[in-house]
Amino acid sequence: MSPFRGSGQAKPTAAGGAGFKLKYAPGLGMFEAHAGKAPADQLKFIADQGFKAWFDNGLMGRPPAEQEALAKESARFGLTIGPFVVYADFKVKSFVTRDAAVLDMLAGRFKTAVETGRRTGCTWALAVPGRYDESLDWDYQTANVVENLKRFAGLCEPSGLVIVLEPLNPKDHPGLFLTKVAQAFQICRAVGSPSVKILDDMYHQQITEGNIIPNIDACWDELAAFHVGDSPGRNEPGTGEMNYRNIFKHIHGKGYQGVLCLEHGKSKAGLEGEKALLEAYRAADAF
Repeated sequence: MSPFRGSGQAKPTAAGGAGFKLKYAPGLGMFEAHAGKAPADQLKFIADQGFKAWFDNGLMGRPPAEQEALAKESARFGLTIGPFVVYADFKVKSFVTRDAAVLDMLAGRFKTAVETGRRTGCTWALAVPGRYDESLDWDYQTANVVENLKRFAGLCEPSGLVIVLEPLNPKDHPGLFLTKVAQAFQICRAVGSPSVKILDDMYHQQITEGNIIPNIDACWDELAAFHVGDSPGRNEPGTGEMNYRNIFKHIHGKGYQGVLCLEHGKSKAGLEGEKALLEAYRAADAF
């Protein structure tokens, strides 16, 4: 049996069914203990639990036939596909450079991202701009990032694909160029394209700068997507110090229609961990 047709054997949960107010997007594989390994069964389970979206960071690396099959199943269940990763190399000085070979490589990645978006209907491609250059003045690096993104945006704009820039915290990922949402906001404004926006990973930003709700308001016009994860621990809401119920209420109150990817782990293993995750999102969404 093709894994994309599914077995129809996903295990129900006692609390399943009620829809969420926001488009929380579990990652593919997050509910394997309940739904099994078949992607179609996982997507059915996600939809049955009331989720309206899902994501797969590695979507662009899947064969075209798998991408199309996932898109078909996603559409069947009425699910939105969240951002996939187009580029996230933490070791290479990439977006900050003027090196022609590096920039041609990146352009090729964005061309592939456009093709992935066309196959799947996903409209966001996540980019981490790589490491900073210790030998180059910071302002020159920023100017290079802006100019390079103008080029990549030109590749994405005709199809409507949006590059979402993700700042990462310097504790977990030292040496990266992009660390704060204010920095990403500055870059988006300088690029001036509808195809370059911000992905606010709230786990990372809690570590880097905190002030989650005011920063959401400050960069709102350039925000296109969120990642969720509590801090410390990077698990489901309620396991750390962040008040996600208030954060979600604020985001909902602003009329947000995009996705919030569950890019985190589970505080418990197996079925119990998956049940705890579902309970955590139902509690955080009860505002």
